[in-house]
Amino acid sequence: MNTYDLTGRTAVVTGGAQGIGAAVVERLHASGARVAVWDMQKAEADFSTSCDISEMASVQAALQSTEAALGPVDILVNSAGIAGPNAPIQDYDDAAWAQIVAVNLTGTYNTNKAVLSGMRARDYGRILNIASIAGKEGNPNACAYSASKAGVIGFTKSAGKENADKNIAVNCVTPAAARTPIFDQMSEEHIGYMLSKIPRERFLEVEEAANMIAWIVSAENSFTTGAVFDLSGGRATY
Repeated sequence: MNTYDLTGRTAVVTGGAQGIGAAVVERLHASGARVAVWDMQKAEADFSTSCDISEMASVQAALQSTEAALGPVDILVNSAGIAGPNAPIQDYDDAAWAQIVAVNLTGTYNTNKAVLSGMRARDYGRILNIASIAGKEGNPNACAYSASKAGVIGFTKSAGKENADKNIAVNCVTPAAARTPIFDQMSEEHIGYMLSKIPRERFLEVEEAANMIAWIVSAENSFTTGAVFDLSGGRATY
């Protein structure tokens, strides 16, 4: 396993208490980074703090406490997200729509905004936002999740271009489904639909996601920014 060299770097992983986020925490720590987790749940990391990424005040407080504990943030992996219910648009719950957009899209804006000023001042930063193949293709009966993740893709492209004048890379990945606790929010019918769309005929392993992300947030990724990296097991057509 190529661990890359993140010695001396401080990384933040949102949603790092479980799923893909937890696998990323383990991988970055193995590569030498000091890792902070921002999550609503307590997590195993060098530093962990409760954070609601949909609220800018919570994000700013988490950043302040993280930098006091571990130093300036060099790496952000924004993994926190929710799937919400499965229903056709005409039956979709308005409150669920608002919550999903607040966490998945506004949360991406909040976390990126919080760390970018410091990264620009220090002329170094790596940001990885986790989107979804649903953001490219749109999953039926998942309008809020699909729309919010499409927004993450567009936001990432914009942020990458804005910060290309500095040694900062802002990219995203579009994973197919992985069997994580987020499945608890989905119907079995929807889970089966997602599996049926993956040419590899299996779900993504969280370690596979962490492998790709570790390189994307390393210093070795010094040119690519505003990019969308596929993690769909062959599902994506663009």
